[in-house]
Amino acid sequence: MEMTKILKRPVISEKSFAEAEEGKYVFVVDNRANKIEIAKAIEKLFKVTVINVQTVVMKGKVKRVGRKFGKRSDFKKAYVTVKKGDKIEEFKGI
Repeated sequence: MEMTKILKRPVISEKSFAEAEEGKYVFVVDNRANKIEIAKAIEKLFKVTVINVQTVVMKGKVKRVGRKFGKRSDFKKAYVTVKKGDKIEEFKGI
């Protein structure tokens, strides 16, 4: 899988910005990507050293529109811990 297609977008929330202060970053990644591919992509794109990657598959919510029901797509989140002293500056600029 291509490095640029593994990472879709960063997760923007209060909790993710609080974790970024501790060196933990949250990204939405491709559902087929594994932890090794995610770590390599982040190291290559942001030039940091990855210590740990944790992933979780978030199930899509069922939403009602009028009389019909629809389901949002499932997606995968990756919690990435980088080496102490390394920072992903692009994450803060959002």
